[in-house]
Amino acid sequence: MSIHVVKPGMFTTIQDKGRKGYQKYGVLTSGGMDPLSLRIANILTGNQENEAVLEITLMGPGPVFTSQKDQLVTVTGADVEIDIDGEQAPLWKPLFIRAGSTITFGPCKRGCRSYLAAAGGFDVEPVMQSKSTYVRARIGGLEGRPLEKGDVLPVGEPSPLASSLFQMLKSKVTRGAYSAPDWTVNHAHFLPLRKSPVIRVLAGRHLCDFQKESQQAFFERPYQVTPQSDRMGCRLKGEPIRLKQKLELISEAVAFGSIQIPPDGQPIILLADRQTTGGYPRIGEVATVDLPLIAQAMPGANLTFQQIDRQEAEQALFSQEADIKELTTRLKLETFSF
Repeated sequence: MSIHVVKPGMFTTIQDKGRKGYQKYGVLTSGGMDPLSLRIANILTGNQENEAVLEITLMGPGPVFTSQKDQLVTVTGADVEIDIDGEQAPLWKPLFIRAGSTITFGPCKRGCRSYLAAAGGFDVEPVMQSKSTYVRARIGGLEGRPLEKGDVLPVGEPSPLASSLFQMLKSKVTRGAYSAPDWTVNHAHFLPLRKSPVIRVLAGRHLCDFQKESQQAFFERPYQVTPQSDRMGCRLKGEPIRLKQKLELISEAVAFGSIQIPPDGQPIILLADRQTTGGYPRIGEVATVDLPLIAQAMPGANLTFQQIDRQEAEQALFSQEADIKELTTRLKLETFSF
């Protein structure tokens, strides 16, 4: 089976959970910018959580795809309009679509990245144990590049769960362009998209090295996402953050969500295609549970930061993982009880 690219959209790439274990060799992790939406797209399609999906950046005309055969797909992430053969379709639900169906991504209401999973995942050659695309190095995904018009994306063999879900939804098709289950995922609980989100942050390694007034400004005033943001980092504009005195730092490891302060005082939140090390002082680390909110923040959005401690961050993550586990279990019960 395969999916054909009619229109690639602004920037669409193949991503999984990332290229783990190679940063010590200078190889970036990459992977999905919104790892939560990526995981749930796979779960709802009956895939393993780390299967390759399409990450679709929605800051212009959306992509258009056609399916060569009957297919099971799910779209999660941003609040975007999608239609199948001209009929509007729901997000955050597995969808059975007929052979020859066309999936069109329309206007985006909130957020800026969607994730399209297909049962069986996209069957491209892994590079260093990951199918994720890293465009600057031209590795992973489809020839290490964003999708182009005319590309054909091979789809792998579906899991037993995906096959059962496929048969269940296929039996519900009547005259419509697709079929979907009656149940709904509370996606606002998993991904609360807001115009001005509050981002939870742990104290960074160099927090105390910044002026008191700058610390207060960072946690009390909004910072705006700039158009210069990309998969490497979310660049912010606001009250400049100043050090008490000049620091001479040795480059050290950075993480997804590290907030660096370069000499101009404007914060940069490091994201999926971040460098492996960094030498700028770090004022904070975004809590793992709020990384999807950064990934979905469009240029012009205002972010407000709230400081929390490690215990609060861990509890929030444990709660999210429990919700994901419950979702996985419920999907299996709904499918195999059919």
